[in-house]
This record gives sequence, structure tokens and C-alpha cells, in this order.
Amino acid sequence: MPSRKAADVLFYLAALGFFVVLFRYYLTGAGGPTRLAVTLVPVTFVLWVLDTLRREPLYPRLGPRANAAIAAVYIALSLLVAVYCSREFLAIRTVRAGIWSTPDLLIGGLMAALVMEYARKRHFALFVVNALLILYTVYGWLVPGLFSHPGLSWARVLSAMSVEMTTGVFSRLPQLALTLIGSFILVLSALRAFGCVDSILKGASRLAVKSPHALPQAAVVGSLGVAAISGSGAANAATTGSATIPAMIAAGMPRESAAAIETATSLGGQLMPPVMGISAFIMADFLGRSYFDVVARGYAPALIYFAGVSAAVYLLAARAQTRPPALTDAPLDLLDRLNLLAYAGVIAGLIYLMGVVHLPPMLAALRVFAVAGLALVGFFVVALCRQRREGFWRQLGRPFLAFLDLFAGMTADLTLLLATLSIMTGAFVITGIPTKLGFVLMQAAGVHLVVMLLVAFVFSSLVGTGLPPAPTYIITALVIAPFLIKAGIDPWVVHFYAFFLAVWGELTPPTSVVAAVAARIAEASFFWTMLRATKICIPLFVLMGVVFTRPQLVVEPGLAQLGAFVLVLAGTLGLVFSLHGRYSEQRGPDLLLRLGLAACSLLVLAHPRWGVATAALVPLGGLLGYGWVRSRRRVLAPAGVP
Repeated sequence: MPSRKAADVLFYLAALGFFVVLFRYYLTGAGGPTRLAVTLVPVTFVLWVLDTLRREPLYPRLGPRANAAIAAVYIALSLLVAVYCSREFLAIRTVRAGIWSTPDLLIGGLMAALVMEYARKRHFALFVVNALLILYTVYGWLVPGLFSHPGLSWARVLSAMSVEMTTGVFSRLPQLALTLIGSFILVLSALRAFGCVDSILKGASRLAVKSPHALPQAAVVGSLGVAAISGSGAANAATTGSATIPAMIAAGMPRESAAAIETATSLGGQLMPPVMGISAFIMADFLGRSYFDVVARGYAPALIYFAGVSAAVYLLAARAQTRPPALTDAPLDLLDRLNLLAYAGVIAGLIYLMGVVHLPPMLAALRVFAVAGLALVGFFVVALCRQRREGFWRQLGRPFLAFLDLFAGMTADLTLLLATLSIMTGAFVITGIPTKLGFVLMQAAGVHLVVMLLVAFVFSSLVGTGLPPAPTYIITALVIAPFLIKAGIDPWVVHFYAFFLAVWGELTPPTSVVAAVAARIAEASFFWTMLRATKICIPLFVLMGVVFTRPQLVVEPGLAQLGAFVLVLAGTLGLVFSLHGRYSEQRGPDLLLRLGLAACSLLVLAHPRWGVATAALVPLGGLLGYGWVRSRRRVLAPAGVP
């Protein structure tokens, strides 16, 4: 359709301008993040409108002309907001601060309304929550009991959601999306646009061809590689699952098990540094620490999670006794090898620049982008020259367009999502909901720490049923963090606990997007996929507990963290083997050995004396070794032989 072609052209033009402005900011920091937000948050809405329009109608029930007219109005209103807020920025921030004019409030309210429309289209649960919170802010006097308040004026609500700029659609969360997170998206977009993800998946497929029991591990390895550059569980499931799930099913793995394996491994996308999902960036902001401080503490839990999931997957494959997969052992070509080299260089470069050189994360990401971008372009040109295909310039232009598409699309969508969350947090702040809700929860829990943590788990699970990980983390942290920190728990422990709860919210029944994607690919039951994935995800529940019993895992990188890592890794593997392993064909001895293994694992994970925990590693290691030998025999046995 001509309208879609026009939207496509307009999108790429807007994306190019968006990239240029942001890249200039990354180089110079001119104007500061707040001025950048008031200028570009409206532009992200323009990008979202054009991106949506070139794929599907904004409003399917209306015709093409009506959709084009509405899109034109949205774009005009967004540009009006951008021009007005940019020109009046200093006056709004200083001269008229606290006594904003009617045009200030109308323009600010207009941007908030546009963000709410985005939320209604893309994140309906968030839209409903925000709408109810706004009504509660104005009509709080109608609510009885502890949560009653006199109510605030609509002018106060509009200012809090927009022109105050400390809360609302121009506040620090959308600023974070445009600045720190946006600089990392630059790197990720380049890697994806030039085929690094495809090369990772190709390498994982070669692992799958080696043997039947290695096939499910391709999902683990593929997700581990893609997770480090995506930070999204659903994106992992859609990317790696499209290749690994059909292959596992073809090799004899039950459909629900194949979907559950991909669901559990894809969930690690929220855990794996250097990009641990939106929540990790917000955690750094909440704690007032560098993002690298979060990354340095995030590797140990992520590796424990993937090791535990990998062990569970191996044991499930042993039970299923998968057949040799019907896959082609396609060799990695030159471009694949160069892409994998670039991927490894990006990860190593980010760690070196942030951890050794101590560059600010945004500057580190920019330098890595510059070097990796040049390398990827060079690799791609070399590959095209070797292939000697026609249409050289057209093929060369495709990854650049893909880069603009990915960078502008992801950054715009993320900025609008965080602007939506800022409306929610703004309403929370001005009404005092976190204090009241936290008081109710902690009063119900009493003074016992374990009960407080269980109440927080239940609360976060309920929030996670309807919200993505980022808002789940924000709400959980706002509600529980002050009380747990006041109880004497280290802030790192509290926020990592909230972070793990938010990741669990991605799988919380009955609204797991990751499980839905995997189940759809496998054509399996969504319900059974979720249940089996929850069983595979036992390492995540272990992490929720060990941050309190082994706080050294996340409090401070160093030797203490390494010691905690060894203990937690061993204990996690022990629990995985006790849950998924088989130690005897007879039910009684099998159950007895597995219970003994579970008891040793809990000693290693939770005993307050490190000497006792270390001593328990001896029987734990023996039982793990015996369980591995038995599972190995089952893997190597012909199908149908116990």
C-alpha cells in the first residue's frame, strides 16, 4: 500500500535524525539529559506511530485514510510538544517553576495523554493501572480507611506527570532510556543488524548436531549468547526457540518439555550481563551506583542460573533418551567466524572499559560501538567481496537500514515504556502509596524476616501476573526496600532480591509472555509449558534465598564473592539433581538418595557456618558424581533401554 511505503520512508528519515541527535549527545552531553528528554520523548512517539503504521493500521477498525489522518494529527501534536518544551525549557524549569502557566500544563498534559495512548495500545495492563492511579490521585477522598487522602487537583496531577520533570514523562526513567540504555542499544543493534545473533544460533546448531543429548543444550548455549546482547526473555524465546524447539521435538523430546526448556533458558535474558534488562539499569539508578557495579555483581548469579538450567536440561534429555537429530551440519563460514569474534570482542571490551579502565558506562558503550561498528562493516564487506554476488551496494545497505530500524524502534519503544512507568511512579510518589502499602504488608507479616520476604514474594508475584519485569521491579523495590533496609539488610541484597522477583514475574502464571511464545512455536499446551518451565527454573528460586544466606554473592566482588559462588553453584546443582535426576530404578532407594542430596545441598546453601557448609560439599560432590554417571549411561544407551 502506498501509505505504508510512505510511512516506511518517513520512519527511516525520522530514525536517521533521531540517531544523529542522540549520537551527538553521547559525544558531547550538550544540554543535559532533561533537555534531551523534553525534545526526544515526543519524537519517540512519532517513531512509534510511523513504525506501527508501516506494519499494521493504528486502529484496525478504521480505514487507511482515517488511520493516516490520525497518524498525521499525532505527529503534529508530538512535534508541537517537542518545539514548545524545547523553546520554553529554561522558563519552565526556573522562571515558572511551581507556578506553571496554562499552556505549560496543557502541553505537558498532552504529552502525558499521548504516552497513555501508547500504553493502551502496547501495554494495556499498565494503562489500566495508570488510569486507576490517576483517578485515585484526584478522588482519593472516596477511598475508605488507611488509603484515603484529600485528593489533588487536576492541575497538580498534570504538573506531576509532565512539567515538574522530576516525575512523569520527562523524568529520570525516560532519560535513562535515551542516555545510558540507549548507548548500549547502539551496540546491540549493530550486532543484530550485521548478523551476530544468526551466527550465534548457527554455532549452537552445530553443537546440537554433535549428539542427541547435546541438542537441548543448544537452547542453553544459544540463549546464553543471545541473552548477553538482548536482555529480553521473550526475544530470546522467539529468536533461539524458532530453531531449537522444532529440532528438539524432531529428536523425540515431548512438545511441552521442549517449550519449557526454551522458556527457562530464555528467562536468563533478564539475568545475563552486560545487558541485564531494563531493571538492572533502574537498579543502578535507585542505588546511586555505576551500572558496572550492577554488572560486576550480576555475572555470578547469571552463571549459576544457566549452570543449573543446563544441568536440568541434561537430565531431562537423559530421561527422554532423544534420538539423533535430523539437522544439517552446516559449517561456519568466514562471516560467521568474524561475527563471533566481534561478539566476543564486544563483551570483553565492555567489561575491560567499565571494570579495568573505569570509564563511565555510556562512554564505554560508545567506544565499543565505534570499534565494533567499523569491524562489523569491514567483515561484512569482506564477506560480500568473497561471495561476488550482484547488487553489492544494495546488499551493503541492508544492515545499515536494519541498524536504524533496530536502534530507533527499540529505543523509542523503551523510552515510551519508561515514560509510562514514570506516570505510575509519579502517582505513587505524590499520593504516598508505597509507604502505606509497605506498612500494610509489613504489619501483616509481623517482624519476622522470613515472613516479610514471603509476603514480598507473594506481592511481587501478584504484580508480575499483569506487568513486565521493569514495573514489577520498580513497584517491589519501592514497597519493600525501605523496610528491609531499615531492618538491617544490605541494599544490594534487597535490590537483587527485588530484581530476581521481577524476573520471576516474567514466568508467573498465568501471564507468562516467554512461555506463551515458546508454547506457540512448539504447538504445545501453554499451561503445561509454564508448569514444567517453573520446575526447570529452580535455580532462580535458589538465588532468591541465597542472597540472604550468602549475601557475599552480590554485596562486593572479590574473593568472598568467589567463595559464595562456589558454594551456591554446588548447592544449586545438588537441588537440580535431586529434583530431576534418577538414582535407582527402585522407588525407595531413589527417593532416599535424592532426599539426602537435597539435605546436603541445603546445608551448603544456607548453613550460617562456612566450615559446615564447606564440609557438606564432600557428600554433595559424591552424590552429584554418582548421579551424573547414571544419567550419562542413560544418555549413551540405545533408545528404549533403561
